[in-house]
Amino acid sequence: MRIQILGVLLLSGIMLGCSGARTTERPPDDRYGHRYEGKAADGRETIVITPAAEASSYIYFPAVFDTVHIRPAPVPIPPIAGIPVEVLIKGAFPDACSELNSVTQSRAGNLVDVDLEMRRPRGMLCASVVRPYRFYLTLDGLYPPGHYSLQINDRFHPMVIRSGAG
Repeated sequence: MRIQILGVLLLSGIMLGCSGARTTERPPDDRYGHRYEGKAADGRETIVITPAAEASSYIYFPAVFDTVHIRPAPVPIPPIAGIPVEVLIKGAFPDACSELNSVTQSRAGNLVDVDLEMRRPRGMLCASVVRPYRFYLTLDGLYPPGHYSLQINDRFHPMVIRSGAG
């Protein structure tokens, strides 16, 4: 009986240590479900896409971004045919006038194609100020376990959905 109790305590300690290590390895904003509103500690402003002013003329170009975090939802119990996926895109606007214009996405099998576009008012003088941003994009549909390729503006990012893991 005493050996069983010691075994349970030892196993509990190991499991507790492992779970603590996982939590400290990833910053809070990299875990699915946690979102920053407004400006985060890293200086990035959380943004949403807003409609363009109808009276203005714009120049459109692919969005500038540097980091992509793929965040599958925790697997529900009981499991379903697939899970939703959110993508956290971090980048920086190159000036004081640029902003996100649109996002489109399509899916063919295990390839997910996302086009993220920026706009800048045509003919406007804009201060050269780097403005870091974060943008949360929920991918359309559900994703069963498997390997996927997420393409954002011609840059590929591997995406793995695991069975029984978030």
